[in-house]
Amino acid sequence: MKVSILLTIVMSMTIINMAYSQQIKGLVVNESSQPLEGAYIYNLNSLSHTHSSENGTFVLDNTTLGDSLQIGLLGFKTKNMVLNAVNFNSKLTVVLEEKALELNELVISQTLNPVSTISRLDLKTNPVNSSQEILRKVPGLFIGQHAGGGKAEQLFLRGFDIDHGTDIAISVDGMPVNMVSHAHGQGYSDLHFVIPETINKIDFGKGPYYANHGDFDTSGYVDFSTKDYLKESSLTVSAGQFNYIRTLGLFKLLEDTKNQNAYLATEYLATDGPFESPQNFNRLNLFGKYVAFSPNNDKLSVIVSHFTSRWDASGQIPQREVENGYISRFGSIDDTEGGTTHRSNVNVELDKHLSDDTSLKMNAFYSQYAFELYSDFTFFLEDPVNGDQIRQKENRQVFGANTDIKKDTYLGKTPLTITSGLSFRHDIVDGIELSKTLNRTTTLETLKLGDLNQTNISGFTKAEFDFGKFRVAPALRLDYFKFLYNDKLQSTYTVQTETKTIVCPKLNFFYNASSNLQVYLKSGIGFHSNDTRVVVSQLGKDILPKAYGMDLGTLWKPTPRLFLNSAIWYLFLEQEFVYVGDADIVEPSGKTERFGLDFGLRYQLYDWLFFDTDATLTHARSTEDPKGQNFILLAPDFTMTGGLAVRDYHGFSGGLKYRYLDDRPANEDNSIVAKGYFVTDFNANYGLKNLTLGVMIENIFNTEWNETQFATESRLKSESQPVEEIHFTPGTPFSIKGAVTYKF
Repeated sequence: MKVSILLTIVMSMTIINMAYSQQIKGLVVNESSQPLEGAYIYNLNSLSHTHSSENGTFVLDNTTLGDSLQIGLLGFKTKNMVLNAVNFNSKLTVVLEEKALELNELVISQTLNPVSTISRLDLKTNPVNSSQEILRKVPGLFIGQHAGGGKAEQLFLRGFDIDHGTDIAISVDGMPVNMVSHAHGQGYSDLHFVIPETINKIDFGKGPYYANHGDFDTSGYVDFSTKDYLKESSLTVSAGQFNYIRTLGLFKLLEDTKNQNAYLATEYLATDGPFESPQNFNRLNLFGKYVAFSPNNDKLSVIVSHFTSRWDASGQIPQREVENGYISRFGSIDDTEGGTTHRSNVNVELDKHLSDDTSLKMNAFYSQYAFELYSDFTFFLEDPVNGDQIRQKENRQVFGANTDIKKDTYLGKTPLTITSGLSFRHDIVDGIELSKTLNRTTTLETLKLGDLNQTNISGFTKAEFDFGKFRVAPALRLDYFKFLYNDKLQSTYTVQTETKTIVCPKLNFFYNASSNLQVYLKSGIGFHSNDTRVVVSQLGKDILPKAYGMDLGTLWKPTPRLFLNSAIWYLFLEQEFVYVGDADIVEPSGKTERFGLDFGLRYQLYDWLFFDTDATLTHARSTEDPKGQNFILLAPDFTMTGGLAVRDYHGFSGGLKYRYLDDRPANEDNSIVAKGYFVTDFNANYGLKNLTLGVMIENIFNTEWNETQFATESRLKSESQPVEEIHFTPGTPFSIKGAVTYKF
């Protein structure tokens, strides 16, 4: 009797204990036991909620025995469960079953980053199969190639001609892509080392509002993350017009190894392009990734990759020669342009839980990089005998590390998340060179030659106060730079140095007016750095010009299958003062301002049919020049992209995509205009068990368009006087590619 009473008391105490438990710990995975990030865990009784981390783990407060949980993630079946005694004694594992994407399941207030989630939907409904398409997945971002396929693309976003990356921060798995003080231009961003089929998600943000992004984050940032695992291995062979061929291998390793993943990816690409002088372009990519999870679900990733490329190019050709009939649109004046480049990377990432409310995310990386480019923009303007060909060359090593610590706590009864981080980057560039050359074989004169070191140390702190429907997120970022340059053309050893520190505050507000309507106001200061050679030559003047920005926007689902995003924005730059490597000069542009409207739409017409469109309207002007002479060169005033995508309709997938870029001013008074274009591409795939057949058509309506255009003063050998006019690289005409993929 006494034993029974004692057992009853113990059991009662246990039940009471559980009834007042405040936390439950868990893990969200898919059917392959892979962690799922961003799953929403909601307590239907206490209304407490949280999201799963990158490792799939979560800690949910205010839970008691018998509470009902709802766990959901776009692209997976929502799961409901009732908490029992066992769930409080051990970690809860929730397995979500993958299903077809349904936009009606997206709840804005429950989604960690709705805009980036939508980009994941875009990626799944219309996968990328070229390095150029990776950046086109960012709404409003346009690209253009003008050097035989091997040079980094020219970028356009929010009224910026970003050149190759001066005003957008780009990274892959936490490793920066932008090259500071590059031989061809500040912020040069070559993404060709990324195999597009390895991309898992794209996180992006427009404007200088993000404390964890520093240099080049003025118009925005783009972070790419690669896949942690492959569902299956595959081989793909593609072939098409202009001697195009691409082979791709994705090989899954460590089959059925618990808590470990590994895979290899290889890509070879070759094409001559549509030009009369063949591009002779080829590129080889190798990529390997290993991921291991500890018993506590800490994640360690090791990534190794190598990329090498070479190409010939016809460059930008003068409009007058085409109109005169001396050359065709795909002809050339100097077909000895081109180059070579390679990049090798090692990147180690660690995601670790320090405690129930504190997590650590860090990565350390090393890159070895080489670049050599031959260009000819002005023909015989400077040298009427040998011509104006130049060589830009460098060899670089990049060392760096990033560390973020995130802590969930309370200020009184208000939930508070504090994220703090430290970053370090050191670039060692040997033999950075600008020379005059002849036919890529003879060096006529070395204009610049030197070695440089550039160091950037930064730290930030961001707080996010959650008042229920209303969130406030103040932040502060500090960056320190040291620039060092050794001019090897001087007769005596000379080292020039400059240092600079900049502080950038941010303040963002978010209001959930309903479960599917969010209004936000973002504000902040960002910056872009200048080339080390310019910094030391100008004695530190205009080292880190600031950018001041503000966005007022909405995310809205007026109907279950319709998602709308819009923003009114403003951006002011203290100085568009950049080094123009092509001409070995510094061109200060002075103060500028841009303001405009962004609009995006996603609509799921049927379970298998998606429509999307994004548009940006921009007014971009210099604030220091007279009206009518204050146009910003090549700043787009209207862009629009969109299309239809079919996802797994009786074995068929594919899409029709369009992009429109309006006319742009090519000089300050808009007397020379870079013509806009409207281009449409098409792709279709059909799956037969382990085999997929595909066809891709670029420029399906055979539009005559110019991919890149510049107002350039040039002189041909037959001309006595120079002429300033549009010089362009023609866009790809109608072309077809076929592909076969075998999965195993």
